[in-house]
Amino acid sequence: MGLDLKITTHLDGFSLDVRWSMGNELVVLFGHSGAGKSMTLRTIAGITPQGDGHIELNGRVLFSKDRGINLPPQHRSVGYVFQDLALFPHMTVKKNILYGAAGTDRKQAVKKTGEMMELFRLTAHKDKYPHEISGGQKQRVAFARALVRQPEVLLLDEPFSALDDQLRLEMRRCLTNVVKQEFRIPTILVTHNVLEVYTLADRVLVYSNGRMIQSGIPQAVFTNPVNDEVMSLVNLTKLYPAHLFV
Repeated sequence: MGLDLKITTHLDGFSLDVRWSMGNELVVLFGHSGAGKSMTLRTIAGITPQGDGHIELNGRVLFSKDRGINLPPQHRSVGYVFQDLALFPHMTVKKNILYGAAGTDRKQAVKKTGEMMELFRLTAHKDKYPHEISGGQKQRVAFARALVRQPEVLLLDEPFSALDDQLRLEMRRCLTNVVKQEFRIPTILVTHNVLEVYTLADRVLVYSNGRMIQSGIPQAVFTNPVNDEVMSLVNLTKLYPAHLFV
């Protein structure tokens, strides 16, 4: 069980052609900007059209060109946290989270929203609007909204990129302590932060120009880059103190 995909698609002059699978683990998509990482997430979610191949989640086919299957986003059981978080400014914290459960039983949705606010330490802020809460709290609202429907896979598109170092550390702990331990679902994180790759990933997939060029546990990829491009990425470790990678 888990996620299995073969994506072959062309959009605005860019070609994405990747195949990989994952279980209940946290996989990081790593590579230079424009390599196809976010496009992969959007294709899994059904936001970006796919040309050929297949996407299967826990034995259920989300897309298959050969079988003529292409489920719409709302039927894919996918949680998505966008880079800009996409919180609704006119909705309170509670209503933003509740929106993530739209289309489900109302009583159950309200119950799950309450549970999510408690889990992500947001109950005291339930009646506040996004402009009234901190950056870290906004992050937790976005995570809660993505997970309130109990999706089968969680997609994270650089969700920490706008945070300062202290808040990034807080959200890394949240991802480890809440998402990985409480939900235990396949989670895909797109990041350009080397420290996040090294400390969060169970496995890292390195992308280049729409292709996957290396995969493995972070330690293996960092110590044995397959080519100069991967080496240039992992050499960014020199920007961080050596003890952080022990």
